[in-house]
Amino acid sequence: MARRPLPRILSNGTTPLARGRDLARTAADSATDVLHPLLVIGRGLRVLASAGRRKWTQTAKDKRGPALFLGAACVLVVALVPYGPLIALVTLMAAAAWHGRDRTPVKTGPSEAETERLGALYEALVPYFSIPEDPNPLFAHGGEWDKAFSGHAFDEAGRVTRLRIRYPAYFTDGEAASRARIETVLHAKSGRGREYLFEWDEEANQLDLTVLPPLPTAIAAQPFVTSPGETVLGFTDATAVQRTLPVLEDGEPRDAPPVIWRTGPRSTEPHLLAVGRPGSGASSLLRSIALQALHHGGEVLIVEGGGSGEFSCLTGRTGVLAVECGPAGALATLEWAARETERRLIAAHRAREAGLPAPEDTRRPLWILLDRPSVLAHLATAEGSPDPLAQLQVPLRHGRAAHVTVVVAEQFDHLELLNDAVWQHTRARIVLGPAAAQQITDVLGLPPHTTPTAQVPPGRGYARLGSGPVHRVQVPATPDPYDDAAHPGHRQAVLELLPGRQVPSPGGPGRVALAKPLHIVQPPARAQGLSLDPELDELEAFDDAEEVPAETPPARGPWPVGP
Repeated sequence: MARRPLPRILSNGTTPLARGRDLARTAADSATDVLHPLLVIGRGLRVLASAGRRKWTQTAKDKRGPALFLGAACVLVVALVPYGPLIALVTLMAAAAWHGRDRTPVKTGPSEAETERLGALYEALVPYFSIPEDPNPLFAHGGEWDKAFSGHAFDEAGRVTRLRIRYPAYFTDGEAASRARIETVLHAKSGRGREYLFEWDEEANQLDLTVLPPLPTAIAAQPFVTSPGETVLGFTDATAVQRTLPVLEDGEPRDAPPVIWRTGPRSTEPHLLAVGRPGSGASSLLRSIALQALHHGGEVLIVEGGGSGEFSCLTGRTGVLAVECGPAGALATLEWAARETERRLIAAHRAREAGLPAPEDTRRPLWILLDRPSVLAHLATAEGSPDPLAQLQVPLRHGRAAHVTVVVAEQFDHLELLNDAVWQHTRARIVLGPAAAQQITDVLGLPPHTTPTAQVPPGRGYARLGSGPVHRVQVPATPDPYDDAAHPGHRQAVLELLPGRQVPSPGGPGRVALAKPLHIVQPPARAQGLSLDPELDELEAFDDAEEVPAETPPARGPWPVGP
């Protein structure tokens, strides 16, 4: 039975109401700006009237008559003096404006509670920033914290949100262990559950502590404004990248800084490895990548090791070659992908030798997406079949020149089952979900630049592209559109991005039907006297060699990390 799309009112039914609220708020702000002088004078008149009423009630009854007579005489004199009423009115308005002014006290320093918190933070840093040989220590028990701390700011709860710390020049700020100790103390004393950014200025002997705001989680899958070969992995802090993309967040347009992954023949990180825990958003990342690849006219192969049907919405869609969830289907699909990579390389090489451009079918991007492939490797070994992961060596090693991109998503518990080719050629890395700092360092090759928190939303993590810096990242919400527990607006957004369906071809039992038959393409016969380069000769020898069943990869560690 065909699934009916979700009603549009579930996704954008509140847009007119939100627009009306914004218009009303804008009109109220404009009216307040225009009428501000009248509001100040009115508030002053009310203050003067209250003061006069209070003075009248405090006056004795026997003195009220003379006071009333004196006031009437003053009014008569003012009325008889030239320009007297005008001068009296101006004086009254000036007095009303003076008494109606904003008298909110300006905060000039930290409160008593904030001062106590800064003092406790100063005392906690004394053992790390002082030595007995220092005759005039900057940090000392019972010392003055305002000499070491500046630029402090607090939130409504009185916790530190920004702080600049001066430390002595003899502190070993060039050692990672020393810096990690200071960051741990500041994290514990400033309040856990928040994400801190530590910026060390070794030249000026200063440390800036900043509490980072949470990344937006309401940006759903949508057609991003990118060129072919660019994939949006997620969104990060505005200070981390120099580019923004127009996006819709809860139906409202805004500019968000993206983490762009570039693929293709000139990419320095043509393949991606995503690691996380169950429920961390790795499958959502693969769906987001698949939808963007299909939007730019690419072809997608999906191998799902979990067997939970997370990618069933892509079955039979235009551009989706196969969605496999069994060991036999995965092995056949990856064998075809390896031979297709070889065919593309040989066809492009022959075209270059003939002085012709590469054929169109060799330049169309091919994406191989694998979700938890270690499960399929284990099942294949139990059945005595070859390991499907062994077929990834050719696409990983030679995929960049053949416009073939491999994306592998795996969990922390099964990383040791990934072979060396995956670790060596996936130079783009993402860690999603809660993870220890050491786990993030093992995968990315660098420690995170912020303090990881224990509770994060799905799709939240860290990304590193090649030898670049580590970025915070929030993956666009791309849930399974057939999951009733997902957000209705996000499900509708995914359904609107799905390409049209093709006529499904019948599949075998236990396998997802292929969008179009996968056939093994043999490389063309070599012409007489034609000499290919050694790399392609090795590829053809790999085609003709007899396949040897792969054994279960032994557990090992630590695995290669970093680019």
